Amino acid sequence: MKILIAEDELVSRKKLEILIKSIGYEPLVASDGEEGWNLWKTHRPRMVLTDWMMPGLSGPELCKKIRNAEGSRYTYLIIVTAKHDTKDIVRGIDQGADDFISKPYVKEEIEVRIRAGERVIGYEVRDLVIFSLAKLAESRDPETGNHLERMRYYSRALTEAIRGMENTPEEIDAFYVENIFLSSPLHDIGKIGIPDFVLLKPGHFDDNEFEIMKGHSRIGFETLNEAINKYPKAEFLKMSADIAHYHHEKYDGSGYPDGLSGENIPLSARIVALADAYDALVSRRVYKQAVAHEMAKSIILREKGTHFDPMVVDAFLICENEFIQIRNRFKE
Repeated sequence: MKILIAEDELVSRKKLEILIKSIGYEPLVASDGEEGWNLWKTHRPRMVLTDWMMPGLSGPELCKKIRNAEGSRYTYLIIVTAKHDTKDIVRGIDQGADDFISKPYVKEEIEVRIRAGERVIGYEVRDLVIFSLAKLAESRDPETGNHLERMRYYSRALTEAIRGMENTPEEIDAFYVENIFLSSPLHDIGKIGIPDFVLLKPGHFDDNEFEIMKGHSRIGFETLNEAINKYPKAEFLKMSADIAHYHHEKYDGSGYPDGLSGENIPLSARIVALADAYDALVSRRVYKQAVAHEMAKSIILREKGTHFDPMVVDAFLICENEFIQIRNRFKE
């Protein structure tokens, strides 16, 4: 990632340049605010470190110009300053700054502030990736549309219910709940690689067609794994890949693609498995009628410990009224 440094004082400028390089980023260096503005327009870096007091164009003025011109591609703006007055900080924020670093600073503080900014930028990348992939799946799969919306809300409801239970798995926190809401619509992304004669067939599959359809879990995993190779720290991509790969596994080991059982199946996939099955039951398809909620509930209870994780089924019972509301809200 490129980081723009705008600093009129030579020693401070060199110090920041060396520091930015040492922590693995590419510095773009400007000796004043006007040069910084021109460099930003040319290179559009995602992050800016700017001094406050500079001739011509001050740091807050540079922030304001960038903020007005950035469009939909967010730039994270940090002002480096010796000013500590609350009024000055308020002014800087009002001009568009995201963060402040007080002089004198140390390397560790600069690095932490940059990492924080990188996380903010990462949220934008995450949402764009998920939206683009989900829309790609929607363009191929005749059973998406509101199915994707219902899936994400069902999955979140289940996860929040589990979070409120005793002996909650350690991995479930607020961040996990957010990630499953965002990632669950990608569960069938692998259907982009299934041929039309199978994907669009208006009826049940024969054995050969079913084998082809089962390949969507592998295709989905491989598709998302390519993205993980480019963004290895992106938790949501790892969760998306797990969900795509394993949401057809069954708790007793009779599912596919790998015949995993119990807690060997990632928790996110166990949650989405129930959400997906419920939506399939209560939704009308070309080859079947929708069943009522109570019938779907009885089927899920019957398959507790075989198809479904018992803990996830217990969570479903806690939030079943929410499932009904979600189903009504996102009817086809």
